[in-house]
Amino acid sequence: MYLGVSFCGNATDEAILLIDKIKNYTNLFVLQSGPISTNMTATTEICDYAISQGLNIIVYFGWFNPEYPWQKLWVQNATQRYGDKFLGVYYYDEPGGNQLDYDWEDYFTNLNNRLKIPGANSGRYQNLLESIEGYLNGDIRNYDDEAQIYITYMQQDRDIAFLRNNSIPTFVSDYALFWWDYLGGYDVVFAQLGNNASIMQEIDLTKGAAHLQDKDWGAIATWKYDEPPYLDSGDEIYRQMVMAYQAGAKYLIIFDYPAIENNPYGVLTEDHFETLQKLWADINKSTTKRVSSVEAVLVLPQNYGWGMRRIDDRVWIWSSDEYSPVIWDISRKLIDRYGINLDIVYDDSQFPVTGKYDRICYWNQTLT
Repeated sequence: MYLGVSFCGNATDEAILLIDKIKNYTNLFVLQSGPISTNMTATTEICDYAISQGLNIIVYFGWFNPEYPWQKLWVQNATQRYGDKFLGVYYYDEPGGNQLDYDWEDYFTNLNNRLKIPGANSGRYQNLLESIEGYLNGDIRNYDDEAQIYITYMQQDRDIAFLRNNSIPTFVSDYALFWWDYLGGYDVVFAQLGNNASIMQEIDLTKGAAHLQDKDWGAIATWKYDEPPYLDSGDEIYRQMVMAYQAGAKYLIIFDYPAIENNPYGVLTEDHFETLQKLWADINKSTTKRVSSVEAVLVLPQNYGWGMRRIDDRVWIWSSDEYSPVIWDISRKLIDRYGINLDIVYDDSQFPVTGKYDRICYWNQTLT
């Protein structure tokens, strides 16, 4: 079990200050700083210090930038330098959320307009033009193809293959499409808690994907507000983290960004540090018990990449469809009934649900 914070500051001394603050009641330091990920000296100094203070580390790289060839070499050498204290690489961020929230209509409209420029619209573009028109009109939907595009993009364009070939565990946090994050190659996904989505649903989706695909998962407390204080109260974060721990999360993290004026610890307050201390004490005293098994599972349609944040959320790049309200209704009922004793998964022959749950519920059946 790993408990800690993700540091997103810009300076080595800020990281060291935070490490000294939390080292007696955490065991994980996530170096999640974009600026520091381009500075080899700072990255190494911070990781060296965290390890010296008894913490495990996960190191963030938004991508492996050709301008910084040291990044891949550093990762390849990290296991030898830090041993099993180096847990792996936090690579990219929120791939599922970005997929759903990107302005696809604007993207395809601009592409459509470019291909219609005189001289560009040769015969080889005709099928593409028809597909774009079909997308813009909402006539063409192929969830299987879109799922495969998503998976292939992560495997090939995000260098996950490099990390896998070097036996480096990969981490990411997300707020949607967890199932396909794992299929895309991630070893551990952190469910983002606190962003005003259903906490229980985020947990059930993430642990469901991890459970069937035999992966680990975690939870990261992120922003509740778009302005100070950004994070939820310590008491509420404690409640969310206990829920995730009971459900089987292996990693519990609080996101420390941005820096608030006159606060040397970024966005974290004494309220949040007290929460970490309380969690640490409860976990080590075993006063908080884990759920021994998951009672029920909700099986959604194959490759149905729906955001599930609201009834009209996107499915991949398209608007919601006729399945969305049906799934919304049954998922609300089952979440209310089973809580963290529910997994939410997808129909996939690679990962059968038969024999793994006391009760199997399909998205289109009538509940009794």
